[in-house]
Amino acid sequence: MKHAPRNVALLNAGIIMLVFMAFYLGMVYAGIAFQPTLFIVGSLLFFVASYLTVYYTLNRFIYNRLKIIYKTIGKWHEIKRGQHADKNTNDILGMVNQVVLEWHDTQQQKIDELQKMADYRREFLGNVSHELKTPIFNIQGYILTLLDGGLKDKKINKKFLEKSEKSVDRMIAIVQDLEEITKFESGVMNLNETVFNINELCREIAEFLEVKAEKSNAQIIIKESENSRINVLADKMRIRQVLINLVDNAINYGPLENGRIIISFYDFHDNVLIEVSDNGIGISDESLPRIFERFYRVDKSRSREKGGTGLGLSIVKHIIEAHRQSITVRSKPNKGTTFSFTLKKS
Repeated sequence: MKHAPRNVALLNAGIIMLVFMAFYLGMVYAGIAFQPTLFIVGSLLFFVASYLTVYYTLNRFIYNRLKIIYKTIGKWHEIKRGQHADKNTNDILGMVNQVVLEWHDTQQQKIDELQKMADYRREFLGNVSHELKTPIFNIQGYILTLLDGGLKDKKINKKFLEKSEKSVDRMIAIVQDLEEITKFESGVMNLNETVFNINELCREIAEFLEVKAEKSNAQIIIKESENSRINVLADKMRIRQVLINLVDNAINYGPLENGRIIISFYDFHDNVLIEVSDNGIGISDESLPRIFERFYRVDKSRSREKGGTGLGLSIVKHIIEAHRQSITVRSKPNKGTTFSFTLKKS
């Protein structure tokens, strides 16, 4: 009830005053001379004294109980600092109700976050297990075949050893990518920021992936004006890693014929916006929000055929965010995908 201590104090003070008045009138009835001034002053004094005594006692009683509650839920330091001073201090029960509700909401948010983290951890461990299980089983099968007599067969031994090597390389790549993500998340990975020409870097990457693009019937196009030069301040090796990953994905998920990967540049105030677009299979609306998650694959069977670890886009996101920049993606199924990220101009 709002203002409960005050109401209780008023009620008790009124009762005590009525008792005094009844006692005094009883004395008058018994023959004692009636003195109006004493009657009025005495009644008022009894009322005020009773009100103050009851009100103070109730406040102290409630305060001491609330102090225990505040300390229990960890809000006592806020009360002492006056963070709830803007609330009506006369409504003590209302104030504690508000504080407890705030505490409940905070705890519920923490529980929800912990539940999400637990779900993510279970999914992550399941993904790691699944990704490592395939190369491990492959290696096991190759070794057992060689031990069963294949080692002496020249047509088999070299072939199976080479396949085993590829499976080992895949496991190493997964572990290295996981280690890299862990370093970024823990803040251990330091960037070596220098000034370099982003146009030139994109041309190097286009040349580096040209053979792979041609095998996939794709073409890498860099849209820029002649003699354009955009200098950025970033870690060149890391941005090279970002661009290679994005262009390589565009090649892998491109159409069977006439694939086009376009790298574009746009002036964006103090930053430059870089876009890598393709006309490939695209990404569904359901998959788009999860595209940067570890091991998340839009097309699981096709991704594994291409030999990816499923960590590339997650690493890309970490690298861009380590540069205090952002990366976004937009896509339409069977129309293509565009990744956009910014870098600071120099």
